[in-house]
Amino acid sequence: MKKKLCLLFGGKSAEHEVSLQTAKAVIKALDLTKFEIDPVFISPEGEWRKGLPLEGPVESVEALQFGEDKTVSATEGLQSTALTVSEEKKEGYDIVFPLLHGPNGEDGTVQGLLEVLNVPYVGNGVLASSAGMDKVIMKNLFKEAGLPQVNYVSFIRSAWEADREAAYSHVEKEISYPCFIKPANLGSSVGISKCTDRKELEAGFEEAFLYDRKIIVEQGVKAREIEIGVLGNDYPEMSVPGEIVAKKDFYDYKAKYVDGDSVMIIPAELPEGIAEILQEMAKKAFQAVDCSGLVRADFFLTENNEIFINEINTMPGFTPYSMFPLLWENTGVSYPELIERLVELGIERHKEKQRIKYSV
Repeated sequence: MKKKLCLLFGGKSAEHEVSLQTAKAVIKALDLTKFEIDPVFISPEGEWRKGLPLEGPVESVEALQFGEDKTVSATEGLQSTALTVSEEKKEGYDIVFPLLHGPNGEDGTVQGLLEVLNVPYVGNGVLASSAGMDKVIMKNLFKEAGLPQVNYVSFIRSAWEADREAAYSHVEKEISYPCFIKPANLGSSVGISKCTDRKELEAGFEEAFLYDRKIIVEQGVKAREIEIGVLGNDYPEMSVPGEIVAKKDFYDYKAKYVDGDSVMIIPAELPEGIAEILQEMAKKAFQAVDCSGLVRADFFLTENNEIFINEINTMPGFTPYSMFPLLWENTGVSYPELIERLVELGIERHKEKQRIKYSV
């Protein structure tokens, strides 16, 4: 029997357009002989729109049919999108695939909704999604797990607004230039600034606080950017390593999605033994945050072969030309196979959770 699959995409997030790119790619790759597919679009304003079931190949998200009468609020969307699963699986969905990046989708909010509804879904759970989205919490967990990292400090907007000079002085005391300022809860390199002096530091704070109430400032390091794909639940598998070579100073949003000013090298050319160390560290990071399904783990490798973990991404870019799928393609898992593996992993995790006893 075909599996009934709900695709959630769009979202109320600065990464809305990234999600649309992901949705276009996944829709093209899904095998309609194996899946019944309902597309559900979430607008930048948070409206949910359920499209007609897919009956054949669709070339773009814009080609999907979303009637105006299908526009509902997020709360009304609980019923209108039929996010329920009956015991016999005759109604509702076998699984939901949240193709959402950033806040209000990748951060545990939608995952919590699906948990309450007891619906199987692809990807990381509530804890891993929220911790993986918040760079400060994530780095604290990495520290607890003994994973090496560059030095970092964090701030909340209210403290910065109360005493900006104290915040800037604290950065300069703890971290040397160059440094990087990032919103704590955002991905796709949105709102990131490289700072080489006080003037750029002040501008970086202003930019990052546009996107979040909490920011992180990290020590800059001269290093290669190496990434590992992780796939699985309790016993994850690791991909070959890949390298990002940015033509600009750093790999920002425009370099990723607009200008194409970066090169991916897969597999990365590494000194003997380094790939194995990176893979083991990626696995350790995956388990430290209690991840499931998929993760892309990002590392810095210095010229002295020092390794620092940078971050994990719990819903990495997922077009056929994104790093995560390319890592797995070079490890022997094609893009359509990768999607099917993720669906099976989501169902597997849901079945495991049904073993939990909720009454005394």
